[in-house]
Amino acid sequence: MHAIAPAPSIEPLGDQACLARCASEEEAQAFASSARQMDWPWLVDVVPAYTTVGLYFDLRLCRYREVQVALERLTVRPAPVEHREIEIPCCYAYEADLERIASHSKLDRERVIELHWQTPYTVYAIGFCPGFPYMGYLPEMLSGVPRLPSPRARVEPGAVGLTGRQTGIYTEKRPGGWNLIGRTPLELVNVQDGYFPLQVGDRVRFTPITRTEFQRLRGKRL
Repeated sequence: MHAIAPAPSIEPLGDQACLARCASEEEAQAFASSARQMDWPWLVDVVPAYTTVGLYFDLRLCRYREVQVALERLTVRPAPVEHREIEIPCCYAYEADLERIASHSKLDRERVIELHWQTPYTVYAIGFCPGFPYMGYLPEMLSGVPRLPSPRARVEPGAVGLTGRQTGIYTEKRPGGWNLIGRTPLELVNVQDGYFPLQVGDRVRFTPITRTEFQRLRGKRL
């Protein structure tokens, strides 16, 4: 028999959403999974992000207090272990901030790269720009590198960055202040096609590749 997870706190998130604050990432995913299984006609979307879950509702069908009560009464059980294992090729020859990362971490370049690709990550949130995966957690020796003092005006799609305890992948051309450590040749978002392959809960591993392999895989999809 599965243990019941502690109830999260529920608070307003704008006028058409609630925010559930959970004790851990695992409990947030369990809460999101349990909410999705309910046949609530007013529920529009469920968006987990780290230890919180955004629950969006149709204001024509309910009021905030009704939603709050339903969520507070929701029986939350551990989410089923159904995650995808995904390998993403990364060329560390396209690094821009490797020296900065190495200096802050007091490691040599090779060790920084090794630690980054050997670590398994979980996608805990999608945001910032379409499909951008926030992944954790970096190993302790790579954690704590601050953002750049001034963000770059443009970061290329596929750039792999890190800051704090997180790593992520820029999916579109965007300004950005994360430390760039490498680049994947894959297309990870195509808004026109509705292509958003990475999802919260996915397990990701980076695979180091050469510049030649980068060019061969450029533009391919997962």
